[in-house]
Amino acid sequence: MDGTTYQRRRGEIRTYFDETAVEAWKRFASEAPLGRIRASVRAGRALMRAEMLACLPGDLRGWRILDAGCGTGALAVELARRGADVLGVDIAPEIIRFATETVPADLGPGRITFRAGDMLDAGHGRFDAVTAMDSLIHYSAADAAAALATLAARTERRIVFTHAPRTPALTVMHAMGKLLPRANRSPRIVPTTPQNLLGRFATNPAAAGWTAGRTARVAHGFYTSQCQELCRP
Repeated sequence: MDGTTYQRRRGEIRTYFDETAVEAWKRFASEAPLGRIRASVRAGRALMRAEMLACLPGDLRGWRILDAGCGTGALAVELARRGADVLGVDIAPEIIRFATETVPADLGPGRITFRAGDMLDAGHGRFDAVTAMDSLIHYSAADAAAALATLAARTERRIVFTHAPRTPALTVMHAMGKLLPRANRSPRIVPTTPQNLLGRFATNPAAAGWTAGRTARVAHGFYTSQCQELCRP
């Protein structure tokens, strides 16, 4: 990984989610009514959470899971309800504060700890599984693959992540994002193909023993993302 490009991009994403978009993400996490576009994104994200959960056992008791880029904590809650000990890490301290304050009481047998910081920090320790929902989509394929390798080196069983698939619509949006001034809009996503991303991942020594598993695309209204599972025997 080019640490310079990763750190620069990480800084841009933190600024956006911790300052510009935090109130919008709080509304996503609530039952508050949304406009047509944002409502379709909320519904699409719910469908993606279901796809990611389908890649993991129904009983996660005894599993320690990193929810990398946990946002407001919706996926972390579902993992805990299956019995997992979840560490939810997000780059935006304000969103982590909101996630901590809104944890539901009915977590069942699991538990959640939320922490603001870098999802790749080695200080988080080792995990049985990592989930990373839409937390790699703003990085180049090279940086995303290197991030996966960093996580794989500290993960025992499963990595379930999403990436932005290279569809005609997303490719046009990405190209336009390079040309138009960003103002306070969200950092542009970087579409890629599974072959490109997984191929780059496979060249890293940390990828040894990992194989690609289940994959599924969710395309719902204004939300499009691709779920990918990596497995280790």
